[in-house]
Amino acid sequence: MGDNPLSLEGRTAVVIGGTTGLGHAMSLGLADAGANVVASARRSELVANTADEIEARGRKTLRVTADVAETDSLKALLGACIGEFGKVDILINCAGTTTKTASLEMDIADWDRIINVNLTGTLRGCLVFGEHMIENGWGRIINIASLASYVGLYQVVAYNASKAGVVGLTKSLAVEWAPHGICVNAITPGVFPTDLNRFMLEGTERGKELVMRTPMKRFGEAEEIAGTAVFLASEAASFVTGEVIAVDGGFLASGVNQ
Repeated sequence: MGDNPLSLEGRTAVVIGGTTGLGHAMSLGLADAGANVVASARRSELVANTADEIEARGRKTLRVTADVAETDSLKALLGACIGEFGKVDILINCAGTTTKTASLEMDIADWDRIINVNLTGTLRGCLVFGEHMIENGWGRIINIASLASYVGLYQVVAYNASKAGVVGLTKSLAVEWAPHGICVNAITPGVFPTDLNRFMLEGTERGKELVMRTPMKRFGEAEEIAGTAVFLASEAASFVTGEVIAVDGGFLASGVNQ
């Protein structure tokens, strides 16, 4: 890996939910930093497209689909990566879902689905890949939190609860796995329009309010999250664990903006 502590040369990364939005940006960012990157998701065409982009950067990859709702699917993904690369050093858990519904009108099935993907799905990824990393004595796990981990967002109660849970999960596993050489951290993205949330942000009063509450007065660009992911995945973050780093244009720091 050379003398640059931010280099990911020689590392293998898996990004679950790594083919769209912020996951896609982090997949390419890790590849640009030198890692071989496997960006996995449920849709094979998106997996293939992202793999093409990773290979165009001179890195190795695999075309393997996975579903965070199925532990066996994640085990198969890990097995494929070990078969090709011998190990997995870095995991980013980026799969997520949401829906906007008044809490009193929410179908409990939607609650179960969102919790299962965002929180339990993150746990599944951590457990499957974390066991492997503990056996190797080195690993970096990066979970994706949310502004909703800290503040209430209107009519997304299941999403709020799931993302608050991701922060608790991250800190708990960081404490438990630190003696094994595993750093577990999370990133809190600010307002980034993606396929998951664009319908709630662009041209809406909700979007206008979120920009107003962001001191930088704009939405984030997906590429702006990649540097934080690279840092947390690298040797430069060797004494950083249990942290949640906001990449949010100042949103969570803000009280009064004028």
